Amino acid sequence: MTHLKEGMEAPAFSGRNQRGEEVSLAQFRGKKVVLYFYPKDNTSGCTAQACNLNDNYQSFIDKGYEVIGVSPDSEKSHKNFAEKYGLQFHLLADTEKEILQAYGVWGEKKMYGRTYMGVFRTTFIIDEKGVIEQIIAKVDTKNHTVQIFES
Repeated sequence: MTHLKEGMEAPAFSGRNQRGEEVSLAQFRGKKVVLYFYPKDNTSGCTAQACNLNDNYQSFIDKGYEVIGVSPDSEKSHKNFAEKYGLQFHLLADTEKEILQAYGVWGEKKMYGRTYMGVFRTTFIIDEKGVIEQIIAKVDTKNHTVQIFES
């Protein structure tokens, strides 16, 4: 598992979004990127986080950011999730967990005494040159935009 740190170059990635379009980090050079990893579409925390980012999407655009969400869900799941909540940003399907592993956010988790593999909810702020500016590991799903802009 990769242990990324602020100041390191962000790992390159590409994947398909909810519209079946190929999206890569390279296409956003010159813009800041909010790259957020979340466990599952249509769950309470993930929905709160996505809706908070979506409600403030124009503020991100105005400040020169692009927002990209990544989870192990399928394109179809992302499409349904995006349509249900009117999400305007890219949701990448990482069913093979390649992006998740490159960013070190896929691993062993424990809940209610059982161990399983899952996504560590984490947000990476990547600058215009592709360098990790900030890593937010303790995500406040309901107030994530404020958390990003205040950091």
